Amino acid sequence: MAFVNPKGRVNYEPNSWGGSAGGPREAPETGFTSYPAEEQGQKQRVRSETFADHYSQARQFYLSQTPIEQTHIAAAFTFELSKVETPPIRARMVSHLLNVDEGLAKKVADGLRLDELPKAAEPARPVVTTLQPSPALSIVGNPPGTFKGRKLGILVSDGVDAGLLSAVQAAFRQEGAMVKLVAPMVGGVKASDGTWIAADEKIDGGPSVVFDAVAVLLSDAGAQLLKDEATARDFVAAAFAHCKFIAHNAAALPLLEKAGIAAARDGGIVELKKPADATSFVEACRKLRFWEREAKVKRV
Repeated sequence: MAFVNPKGRVNYEPNSWGGSAGGPREAPETGFTSYPAEEQGQKQRVRSETFADHYSQARQFYLSQTPIEQTHIAAAFTFELSKVETPPIRARMVSHLLNVDEGLAKKVADGLRLDELPKAAEPARPVVTTLQPSPALSIVGNPPGTFKGRKLGILVSDGVDAGLLSAVQAAFRQEGAMVKLVAPMVGGVKASDGTWIAADEKIDGGPSVVFDAVAVLLSDAGAQLLKDEATARDFVAAAFAHCKFIAHNAAALPLLEKAGIAAARDGGIVELKKPADATSFVEACRKLRFWEREAKVKRV
């Protein structure tokens, strides 16, 4: 609802681009003024002093997160501040983070490769450090315990084990999840029992980043074909890098090996040896992510 679009670099103040004149502000003579009408007291335009507490809630929120989430917060600050072109502004933001948590500020400063840690910004009101962490503020600490409403992507090829594929589809649909089939060609694949199964996505149009978990169910010939396909390797490698649960049958191992994740297999990679194993994969996916992997594949 702005009447005028500011043409300067910033439309708030104080800022480091406004010079000695400062930025836009109310004129005391013509700006908004409160009429001190007598009700049960004067009606004035005032704020509680607690509005000057800029850090306490942020501190409580950060301390309430799991170590994984704290790492994500630091990574997000580092990413966003890396887009800031002016180094002093990056340092200024870190000086504010020091009032939230020193460990957070140091992670971000290291991620930005600041020459030195700046002094903490002077708070307008002393930071309240007695607020206790609240477990309810953590998402990872309060997993939903279900895969309902999530999406499973299944990479398939000609010759896919029809019984195993059907079991995986049924188990996840019973959970209330969405199941999408990804194939070399969107027309679909011919399964091991001769049936034709239509695909939902072509492999280079259905990357694993759009799914919450993935399964790779291939035939021997399909694995040999896809292991030399860059998009197929990216499908499993990206899922691994994003800490997603990955299921596979034995025939899919050549693709996992070519993608570089077979040797790094962990508790988040599940081999489906028989149709009944689909239930175990659903149970694993209820955690949504295999966070134990993140320290191996990412850093702030």
